Amino acid sequence: MKLYSYFRSSASYRVRIALALKGLPYEYAAVHLVKGGGQQLSSVYRSVNPDSLVPTLEDGPHVLTQSLAIVEYLNELHPEPPLLPSDAVDRAYVRSVALQVACEIHPVNNLRVLQYLKNSLGVTEEQKTEWYRHWVDVGFGALESRLEDERRVGEFVCGGTPTLADICLVPQVWNARRFNIPLDDYPTVVCLADNAMKLEAFKMAQPANQPDAE
Repeated sequence: MKLYSYFRSSASYRVRIALALKGLPYEYAAVHLVKGGGQQLSSVYRSVNPDSLVPTLEDGPHVLTQSLAIVEYLNELHPEPPLLPSDAVDRAYVRSVALQVACEIHPVNNLRVLQYLKNSLGVTEEQKTEWYRHWVDVGFGALESRLEDERRVGEFVCGGTPTLADICLVPQVWNARRFNIPLDDYPTVVCLADNAMKLEAFKMAQPANQPDAE
């Protein structure tokens, strides 16, 4: 397998965690999202992924895009350890938390959105940071309210093993810390992310441990 990834990309981070949890070897192909105007915009990479986004996973003749679809693909082909619970209601809960991060928080703080705010709309660096902080606070506030009294929450978002929900949560917390967003109001969210980071797979997948880390 070959993973097109950028070390700071939270979507790529999700897939790296899943690959590490499954113990699957892969070739790392770095796609720098900033250098040279963004390598993801090159014709070479667009021939691989017309969306000009990372990650992209090549598995033999198959080219897969979108991080959650890739993670579920890996989970179906390599079911151990499982990244989704066996119970249908619990699976819906885990997917819901994952989508809350991946669809409600991440998109409005994606790199290309922040670049558009600064480069096309002319917002200041301070205003861009305020934008980022606002949507993290909205998203994490909702997550904290949901998870603090959730009976399924244990060491991880759903019990005692990491799932798709933790795979999405950890990169978002990492991003918030990178932007120095105060997280004191979200103790459950932070605790769950920190618990996951005790596992070797999550450590291996973190941005600082990638070949293209700066």
